[in-house]
Amino acid sequence: MLFNILVIVCVLLGVVLMKLFLQLFPYLADSFLRVRGGAVLENNLRLSRDRNFLALAMLLPAVLLMYRYRLYDPVFLQGLPSNLYMLSLLGVLVAYLLIRFLLYQLLKPRRRFDFYRLAHRAGYTYFILLMSLLLATVGILALIPCNDLTIKRFIYTEVLVFYLFFLLRRAQILSRSCNPLRTFLYLCGLEFLPTSLLVLSAVRL
Repeated sequence: MLFNILVIVCVLLGVVLMKLFLQLFPYLADSFLRVRGGAVLENNLRLSRDRNFLALAMLLPAVLLMYRYRLYDPVFLQGLPSNLYMLSLLGVLVAYLLIRFLLYQLLKPRRRFDFYRLAHRAGYTYFILLMSLLLATVGILALIPCNDLTIKRFIYTEVLVFYLFFLLRRAQILSRSCNPLRTFLYLCGLEFLPTSLLVLSAVRL
């Protein structure tokens, strides 16, 4: 019942936010295609605020996809009642984001902070574009129809490709204020560490 209610909320939210998404899409696409595209978005307070809000709204469909296709299914969550399982997924996602934010704050440089912040906020843009692609993919594959395992593989593939593109873009942005070694160390602390913890919790716990 909770899942069905949240799906309806998600659909209504999508209808309400569709105009905002269409307004932001040229800037999101520009950020995806060009290193300097994100700077245009960040320098506009209204666009940046709307982008952040849209990224926050995308957390709901992300949790629903994780629940529906068991994208994150560690042993310690198996056997839980459906509603509690879904809430646990939300908790894991929030914990992952908090870890990323804490590392972002701890590793903040004293100088040339603008590029560091730009590289961090690029994640919001890529998350919106990724979720848009995933929702479109799942919708199309569900109509064909495809079995859940096939859809799950498509989702994993798209997530991996997008994440690699994001790592490349983040490295390119950081390299404007850091040497290659420092850029790599930032990526290790800001990206590889929290993502490794998430993956390890899924396969080891």
